[in-house]
Amino acid sequence: MQRRTAPQGAAVTAVLTLRARIRLVLAALLLVVLAPTTPALAAAPPPTATTAGEPTLAPGTQRPHGAEVVAVTQVADRQIDLSVRSTALGGRTVKVRLLTPDGWNPADRDRHWPTFWLLHGCCGDYTSWTARTDVADIDSLRKVLVVMPEAGWNGWYSDWWNHGRGGDPAWETFHTVELRHLLERDWGAGRNRVVAGLSMGGQGALLYTARHPGMFKATAAYSGSAHPLLDDESVNRIMGFFAGQGNDPLRVWGDPVAQRRIWQDHDPVHLAKRLKSVPVYLSCGDGTAGPLDPPGSTSALEADFNRQNHALAAELKRVGAKHLTTNFYGPGTHAWPYWERELHASLPMLLGALRVAG
Repeated sequence: MQRRTAPQGAAVTAVLTLRARIRLVLAALLLVVLAPTTPALAAAPPPTATTAGEPTLAPGTQRPHGAEVVAVTQVADRQIDLSVRSTALGGRTVKVRLLTPDGWNPADRDRHWPTFWLLHGCCGDYTSWTARTDVADIDSLRKVLVVMPEAGWNGWYSDWWNHGRGGDPAWETFHTVELRHLLERDWGAGRNRVVAGLSMGGQGALLYTARHPGMFKATAAYSGSAHPLLDDESVNRIMGFFAGQGNDPLRVWGDPVAQRRIWQDHDPVHLAKRLKSVPVYLSCGDGTAGPLDPPGSTSALEADFNRQNHALAAELKRVGAKHLTTNFYGPGTHAWPYWERELHASLPMLLGALRVAG
């Protein structure tokens, strides 16, 4: 973690209440956002920090339970990064990128914006969507608050089993409880929400919609892991991801046989009944070279996810899904040009669920 020295006046600000410090952050951010000429990489002053980057609390004060913003940075026009310390993540601080709507003012507690959660895939992070696509330039998204949270290199949008102990990391709790409440209380997020994601994030979008009924009004998955229990190949592939960066793969959902119920609880096909009344958009290529690929490209991962998405679509139809849209476009690999294209293709459905004109 980058080390910082405490700013002058730390002795005074150390005794400010948490609410007062949040108000100071909001006021500083508002000055940056509303300035007539804002530098592309201007930074809003973070709360008072210790050399380890942690906010200073008055002696004897307990740290708050849940999540709190400890730094705010404007990284580009309409792009704000929040550094959020989370109890669900063992007290660690992670980033959340906000793509803000025109007229957004976090100090205005009376206005809450339609909110679009956009989830990254495995091996990516909270910057992936803005770095790899044109999401920041889409005019129709100037009317909504886009939330792009960190989810770990291979967090899988889950509260990890950790051999029955639970605890850190609890990505699902961080996103659906801590971060949701934080954004709706202090950052202008409304309760009118939709969610989309790619690959691991596609699975996350489907899981969050199914596992938290009513939280999202529509969901879209681009090349998502839609049925990890499809067959041995699918199980082995996701276990390989779980083992990334030297991790014990059994920490995530446990053993696919011994902890079968946990696996089923994180498999969209097994949760299909909970998705049947929600608009769902599924898209995937077949793993062969498509129009947006270099010649000769292939992707066994995309081919596997293609089979999984077809299985989910079939199950949704079987249980009576009312609003299913699929785009199984044939040739295409597991690559960003397709996910950018599918983001655009799914926006009419997603924004329609938010009652926002596209």
